[in-house]
Amino acid sequence: MNTIAQTRETYWGITSVEYAVFYLLAAIAVIVLAYGVYQRFARYAEGDDDSFARVDDLQNRILNASKIVLSNEKQFNRDLYGGLMHSFIMWGFLTLLIATLIIMADEYAAQKIFQMTFWEGDFYLAYSFIVDAMGLLFVVGLGMAIYRRYWVRNHRLWDRHTSAEDDVFIWTLFALGIGGFLLEGLRIYSAGMPDHEIVSFVGYGLALGFNGIGLATLGTEQAGLNGAGLNVENLHWLAWWSHSLLAFFFIAWIPYAKPFHMLSSFANVVTRDEKAGQRLPNVPSDLDATNAESIDDFTWKEILDQDACTKCGRCSSVCPAKASDRPLDPRNVILDLKSYREDLDAGGEEQPIIADGGTSVINAETMESCMACMACMDACPVEIEHLKSFTRLNRQMTDQGDVAPSMQDVFQNVMQNGNTFGDSPRNRADWSEDLEFDVTDAREEKVDYLWYVGDFPSYDERNKQVARSLATILKEADVSFGILFDDEKFDGNDIRRVGEELLYVELAGHHVETWEDCEFDKIVCTDPHSYNTFKNEYPEVNFDEFADDPMMPFDYDEQWNEDGEIDVYHWTQAVEELVADGKLDLTGTELDYTVTYHDPCHLGRYNDEYEAPRELIKATGCTLDEMPRNRSNSFCCGGGGGGLWMDFEEEPKPSEERIREALEDTDAGSGVEKFVVACPMCMTMYEDGRKTGGYEDEIEVVDVAELIVEAIGKADEAQVEVAAD
Repeated sequence: MNTIAQTRETYWGITSVEYAVFYLLAAIAVIVLAYGVYQRFARYAEGDDDSFARVDDLQNRILNASKIVLSNEKQFNRDLYGGLMHSFIMWGFLTLLIATLIIMADEYAAQKIFQMTFWEGDFYLAYSFIVDAMGLLFVVGLGMAIYRRYWVRNHRLWDRHTSAEDDVFIWTLFALGIGGFLLEGLRIYSAGMPDHEIVSFVGYGLALGFNGIGLATLGTEQAGLNGAGLNVENLHWLAWWSHSLLAFFFIAWIPYAKPFHMLSSFANVVTRDEKAGQRLPNVPSDLDATNAESIDDFTWKEILDQDACTKCGRCSSVCPAKASDRPLDPRNVILDLKSYREDLDAGGEEQPIIADGGTSVINAETMESCMACMACMDACPVEIEHLKSFTRLNRQMTDQGDVAPSMQDVFQNVMQNGNTFGDSPRNRADWSEDLEFDVTDAREEKVDYLWYVGDFPSYDERNKQVARSLATILKEADVSFGILFDDEKFDGNDIRRVGEELLYVELAGHHVETWEDCEFDKIVCTDPHSYNTFKNEYPEVNFDEFADDPMMPFDYDEQWNEDGEIDVYHWTQAVEELVADGKLDLTGTELDYTVTYHDPCHLGRYNDEYEAPRELIKATGCTLDEMPRNRSNSFCCGGGGGGLWMDFEEEPKPSEERIREALEDTDAGSGVEKFVVACPMCMTMYEDGRKTGGYEDEIEVVDVAELIVEAIGKADEAQVEVAAD
């Protein structure tokens, strides 16, 4: 082949006037794009400051975000089809964008400045092949999206926020992809189908098709075709301008509708908090700053979250509240806030952000339904921090008094007695009286493990058995441990997520001040909720802001455990270490049960601890049959976010659905004998679900600790018969 011939004319068939019009329209489209992007980011600047650093170490943030976005790793999470579809579209789009920039670079830099061109020969051939290959993937990906949206009608994609912009977005991209190939095929056919253009295999294939149907050219005589002006040159001109005008429309439209997610999603991943959900923002002394009285109370990051939402519905599809027909759809909460903000910016009327009945953006019952399980955040491909906005709404709801009476009772119990049961603090350690040994008072004696027992293991009869089991395990391992007796109070994790920040600070201040007077090496928690808030949230509280407040029952004025010098463990992590160190012998134990294990949200999704409980279960000799939804995909028991204390009319309950899953969807099916948990709240919810779902005779709910004490032959010492109510 002649090397010089291995290129093509960029603006073939376009006059100098049309050339000028083309670039005028291009400039207008870019100006409209730039202005729209400026408006978006100017709106973010109007939002409140975020309490977490979002742009520190920006270089590494951008690099990490690029890895997440370009690999599409979040899109592949639980959805291979969706991952492939999005990868094809994204990589195809980026390739076509880069290809366009290369043409611009050659046209205006190489040719006009350096009087040369690189867009020929081997470079041109490689360019043409890659662009056709990736363009084809682009069209295939869009075809997959169209098939899923309109043929299959995937339930995730259709809801009240589904609108015409979704249709325009997908069909515009599809028309651009198809139009580009059509334009290429017409050009190749009109040029006489040069041999080197075979590298543009899609366009060349279309050219063969045009040749097969005998499409006229200006140099041919075909009656009825040329006379009507239907020839390849005219078709190419029409296709060129149609493709260009559609591209200009899309460019200008980007900041004003769904395409903006191409920018906002990347920005959202760059500015994400890697501990989002695990921790909530520091509680300022001015609690009004944390509320959602108006849309202006939301931080710039929370507004960016709203713009980053692509309406994919992945959060909705994994939400246990939505699955139980509670009135919560995480996607709709984010999009409702966005719609309200945009309506206000356009001159709409203000209304309450959240209220119990009446006209408001969000109904109080919607937020009461949230279990704070973080499944929505785990599933979100663009790192939207739902829980941060949800907690802001809950704070506002609590401040207004729009809280369910049952939750108000819980608040009252905690304020008066330091626990959610309303029982006397003096009775907190009564569970230990039936043990064959005394439990050390950590306030009076140095211990290795300061054990935070928690409300339910202290007061709930079923969970008291778990507390006794764990105490027996620690005693058998010959480690020193102690508890706080009546100085232990509720940890505050769940009432904080319901919106009661001030009471949370009181509890946190009391505990860190009490711990300061104790000598210990590690804090060990029975409850994953306690574990999460001690490990991730107590260190975030600026106690100095509250130390002089006469309403606060503490004088502590430092930042507790800011550098992480005190290790905080869930008990399964601590006991796994004891087993690994040979302090607790589980070798040779054979319980011979077939069991399944439920990952607690606050241990798994919140803190990425999946293996410690499983290793302990396997060490007892049990056969572990995994649930279909396990680890990060675990299904919430329904007790988080205050759900434990609320009554919902739901069918089925999350706990009932989960037990059904254990008995019907695991490999062992009805052969599963024990449903194993590692959380007191899960124990309570599943014992209830076992009864209300009619599964009492089919499966037993046990804690990991109860398996271990049975395996080491200490079950009789740990368990005390509980009289039936």
